[in-house]
Amino acid sequence: MKRQILCINSGSSSIKFALYAMGDGEESALGGGAVERIGQSAGRIWLQRDGRTRVDRTDRFPDQHGALQAILEALRQAGCVNPDGVGHRLVSGGPRYLEHCRIDADFLEHIREYLRFAPLHLPAEIAAVEALQAAWPDIPQVACFDTAFHRTIPEVASRLPLPRNLWHEGVRKYGFHGLSYEYIVSRLAGAIQGRTIIAHLGNGASLAAVRDGRCLDTSMGLTPTGGLVMGTRCGDLDPGVILYLLEEKGYDGSQLERVLNHLSGLLGISAISGDMQTLLRLRASEPHAQQAVDIFAYSARKQIGAMVAALGGIDRLVFTGGIGEHAAPMRWAICRGLEYLGLQLDPLRNDAQNTVISTADSVVQVQVIPTNEDLIIARHTQRLLFPRSGGQ
Repeated sequence: MKRQILCINSGSSSIKFALYAMGDGEESALGGGAVERIGQSAGRIWLQRDGRTRVDRTDRFPDQHGALQAILEALRQAGCVNPDGVGHRLVSGGPRYLEHCRIDADFLEHIREYLRFAPLHLPAEIAAVEALQAAWPDIPQVACFDTAFHRTIPEVASRLPLPRNLWHEGVRKYGFHGLSYEYIVSRLAGAIQGRTIIAHLGNGASLAAVRDGRCLDTSMGLTPTGGLVMGTRCGDLDPGVILYLLEEKGYDGSQLERVLNHLSGLLGISAISGDMQTLLRLRASEPHAQQAVDIFAYSARKQIGAMVAALGGIDRLVFTGGIGEHAAPMRWAICRGLEYLGLQLDPLRNDAQNTVISTADSVVQVQVIPTNEDLIIARHTQRLLFPRSGGQ
C-alpha cells in the first residue's frame, strides 16, 4: 500500500519540504519546495510538482508556525492530499535518542534537554513539529536524527579529553550530517566495502570516515560548530581563543555564539561573503576571497588526512553537499596535495561533473554523488509508521 510522506527540514530562517509516495516498491518524489527568509520583512514560498512551479509568491512569514501554515496551504493549492505521515530532520538527538523514532509527548519533553547541543537548529525543528501537531493532530510524526548515523563511532574517538563526569552528562562527539551520509552509503551499496571518506561540503561542512558502511569517526563534535571551516562557522578552535574572548574582550555567551556561528568561517576570513560560489567568482580580484578559498581547501585536506589515519588508509573519497557537488575548482583545490595517497584527479572529468572524477589508474577512487536527505527521511518515516507497506 502506498503512503504519502511529507519530509520537513527546518532552519531558523527557512523550511524545506518534500512530498514522497512510498510503498509497493515505489519511492517517488511528488513535489517539494521551501519557505525562505522567515522572520524577515519579505519572505518567499515556492512549490514545484510534476516538474512545474505551482506556487511562487512573496509574503511575510513571522515565525515557524506561520511558515508551516503557508506550506500546508501551498500543498492544498497544488492538489496534494494530507500526508499519511510526517518525517522531520532533527540535527541532534543528544545522548538519549540514538535511533530515529516516533514523536510523542514524552519525546517533546525530553528533546528540549539537548537544545544546547544544536542551538542553531533544534529550536526551529521543535517549533515545526509543534506547528504540524496543531494543524494535523491525527497525523503521526517521526524524528530522523543527523546524529544517528554516527552512533557506531567507538569511544576512543567519541570521548572528549575532559573530566569523566561530563561524559555522563552527554558531553561527547556526536557528529552531524548523518542523513546525508546514510544516503551516500545506500548509493554505494556493494561498493561500500573498504575504507571510504565522505565529504559533505556546504554552508555547513563535515567529513565522515566509514569502513564497510559503519562510521568510525567524523569531523564535527558536540555541536555542528566544530570541525572544518564553514560558511559562517569557525570550525575547530584552540579553546584558549574562547577564554581570550571571554576575559579580554568581555564577550558573554550570546556574543560568543554570534561570533562563532554567524560571523566566522568563510565570511570572517573574506569579510565579503560566506557563500563559496561568490568567493570563487571574486577570488581573482579580491585577495581576501582567495584566502578564504585557500583556507577552506587546506582545512578539508587536513581533515581528510585525519580520517585516513582513523581508517588506516583510504579506498574511496566521495564529495557531496552544495559545494562538494557543484564547485569543481574546490574539489580540485582539496585534492591537490593528496597524491601521496595514490589519489589522482582527472581535470576533465572533474570539470564535467562526472560521477567518477579520478583517473583510471588512481589508487583511490574519487566520486561526486548528489545527496538526498529527504529520501532517507521518507524511508525511515515509512518504516517506523507503516512497516508492512512495502518499499525499501
